[in-house]
Amino acid sequence: MALSLSFGPLSVHFMVLVLSILNTSIHASDPPLTLDYYSSTCPTVFDIVRKETECAVLSDPRSAALLVRLHFHDCFVQGCDGSVLLDDTVTLKGEKKAPSNRHSLKGFDIIDGIKNMVESECPGVVSCADILTIAARDAVILVGGPYWDVPVGRKDSVTAGYALAETNIPTANEGLVPIIAKFLYQGLSVTDMVALAGAHSIGVARCENFRDRIYGDFRATSGLNPISASYLSSLRSICPPIHGGENNITAMDNVTPNLFDNSFYHTLLKGEGLLNSDQEMYSSVLGIQTRELVKKYAADSLAFFQQFSDSMVKMGNITNLESFANGEVRKNCRFVNT
Repeated sequence: MALSLSFGPLSVHFMVLVLSILNTSIHASDPPLTLDYYSSTCPTVFDIVRKETECAVLSDPRSAALLVRLHFHDCFVQGCDGSVLLDDTVTLKGEKKAPSNRHSLKGFDIIDGIKNMVESECPGVVSCADILTIAARDAVILVGGPYWDVPVGRKDSVTAGYALAETNIPTANEGLVPIIAKFLYQGLSVTDMVALAGAHSIGVARCENFRDRIYGDFRATSGLNPISASYLSSLRSICPPIHGGENNITAMDNVTPNLFDNSFYHTLLKGEGLLNSDQEMYSSVLGIQTRELVKKYAADSLAFFQQFSDSMVKMGNITNLESFANGEVRKNCRFVNT
């Protein structure tokens, strides 16, 4: 596997770590997914998912970000197998209450509604994992983002990965190098990482996740621009420096928060990224390659849209062969079939 990380001099220890991660990656390079998997068994599935997703997003534009985030958190734990949708039971510890997911994931009711409609049309045929993947694509389109074809044929996992949610999901205050390592582990490149981060063009973040940033190096990265200073003052009014307000929220893209576009990258160029993990892509001394990609996507929205589409397909193809061997099509996305 060719590795192109233009970081400058890195320690031998880190390179050994990366290579170790790559050698133990769980993703499958050739998942058994096709565009016409449901052409005979449930030919209307894409229409149903699109209609139900449209209702949700028209009702609340923030639903688009919720669905994309759900899909991301699903794929980074055990592959895209619907494990993130499972509720806790006596015999199963789901991923929803893992610290990295507990306060950040919503939209489960949207998937429940879509699943009910699909089941009424094609009972026992379409997996929850496929529904989530299709809905994430449709949600992006509905808020101005690009179209991409969604290969389908995933099975739903009968297990969940509570512990993996903690080790695999990137966090808001994580440094550039460990986040890149987490993407490499999934078989995703540095380019995929920067493009997929563009999903932060929509959605919101909690005070708990941007407090360190706004009381840390925000002023240093954004300079003496009066507009940036006013923005920082506004953020600090939302999020106090020590305790309280953990659940207060603000848009990750304060320019066009409900439109999927490339303005997110412009905020990074100005040093105004809300999350440390995002701003690191442009401001980190190690971010030689990521900085150039941020500049590219800020300057060329079509290039961003094309790469985001390609990277979403690639992420959606992350699979765990265990799911194909022992998985199922859940009747209810929250519970394993009995």
